[in-house]
Amino acid sequence: MLIIVQSDLFHDPSQGLQALPLNDGRVSYQSDWLSEPQATALNKALQQSLPWRQDTIKLYGKSVLIPRLQSWHGASHCEYTYSGLRMKPLPIPPALVAIQKRLENELQAPFNCVLANWYRDGQDGMGFHADDEPELGPEPVIASVSLGAERKFSFKHLPTGERTDIQLANGSLLVMAGKTQRFYHHGLSKTRKRIDGRINLTFRYISLDLCK
Repeated sequence: MLIIVQSDLFHDPSQGLQALPLNDGRVSYQSDWLSEPQATALNKALQQSLPWRQDTIKLYGKSVLIPRLQSWHGASHCEYTYSGLRMKPLPIPPALVAIQKRLENELQAPFNCVLANWYRDGQDGMGFHADDEPELGPEPVIASVSLGAERKFSFKHLPTGERTDIQLANGSLLVMAGKTQRFYHHGLSKTRKRIDGRINLTFRYISLDLCK
């Protein structure tokens, strides 16, 4: 069964974050957490200023280039490993520190690292997965800020296979918390449509104790 969540239902910024109807998960969304001019300006600035790289990961025993560019930033202990790729953090640049501090204040949750992904066009994407690496803890709070072209983001409920789609708008904020990573996989589908690029910023917290 496929459920499509209309993002315009969440447009009123005075309402703040609104919960998505996901059983066993705790996910909330706000379409205009950043204004359109703010999001567009930040998108352009990050394209030019971050040290983007296209990494290779292990997939079914083979080395493949990931279909996006990425840049990993955080505290010195925030090394992050997924699909056989281990990333050492660069310092968080001032523009992203400002976003980090605002998220911490509004969500009352700590963040000390951020993964930036640049989806250059519709042929860049991310397959279904969970952010369930041990260093993130059992119930991580992950705050995802979208900049640029609107893209379809999907959740798949692991016990039932039910899929929920939402269009992530320019300047939007999506927050995953609670048992979401345990019960859901999420991903960003590729598309044949001609679309502009999108940068996604996923802020996380990695405990020093869990890195030992």
